[in-house]
Amino acid sequence: MSLLRFMRTFVAVAHHGSFSDAADHVGLTQAAVSLQMRALEDEFGRALFDRTGRLAALNAAGQELLPEIEQLLEHYERIRRPKPAPGEFVGSLTVGAIVSCMSVLAIVVSRLKSEHRGLEIRLVSGKSSELSHKVDNGDIDAALVVGTAKKMAGTRWRMLYQEPLRVITPPSVPGDNPRNILKNHPFLRFDRSQHTGAQIDRVLKKMGVAPDDFLELNAIEQVLDLVRHGVGVTVLPLLHTVKWADVKDLRTLPLPDELGPVTRDVGMLERRDHRQQDVTKAIFSRYSAMAAQ
Repeated sequence: MSLLRFMRTFVAVAHHGSFSDAADHVGLTQAAVSLQMRALEDEFGRALFDRTGRLAALNAAGQELLPEIEQLLEHYERIRRPKPAPGEFVGSLTVGAIVSCMSVLAIVVSRLKSEHRGLEIRLVSGKSSELSHKVDNGDIDAALVVGTAKKMAGTRWRMLYQEPLRVITPPSVPGDNPRNILKNHPFLRFDRSQHTGAQIDRVLKKMGVAPDDFLELNAIEQVLDLVRHGVGVTVLPLLHTVKWADVKDLRTLPLPDELGPVTRDVGMLERRDHRQQDVTKAIFSRYSAMAAQ
């Protein structure tokens, strides 16, 4: 079984790009990872890495070997697990979600878990960019994230729903012209390091608006709370978890017609080859049904 452990460490090094980062991921010391990789290279009779300082990039031989080792490990995990009864989910997986999706996801997963006692699901929250990177690296199996034009090889993204972007103000702000409102009131900006914040920034530039930035925050709920208290105005997606027709302490205005429909697209990103695709399909289907209610 040592060779299988070495192969798992090899995959971790390939994904993380250094022995030290891979050591943190697999729970070993950097020296132990280095020894394992030397042993693996001896086993296969060829060097697999280009080593430069802390970095350990796969050379041509390592890149050729990586997909075969990943397939071998996947096959081993598949034959090691007992075959479940038809329709029964067993095993473990990790699913990530942006903050605005986590409450619904937790409900979906808890119901699924109550129906399938042999299923273990770990939930993690984070920014879309962080979660997408973790899916791409194989650190988590799937994640509910904001969709982007960038497609990552080896992953699949499926749309769950679209949230329209709107100008949001307290009821006390007069007028219906979005440009005038954004130019003449303090602007509460959503974090530009996140996909949604960057999208909002692009929208403002298309509108020709350079707002008076008052604060920049990394939580949509905090931005909305400040708008409620009359601190300023903002541009945000209308979260699907909020019943906006019942909201009386916020006013939402459409963006200018010439921009066309502007939405934040939220969906599930997952690796094409992960072992629990039947489970993620069930999560996607149930989440989609709840979001449509």
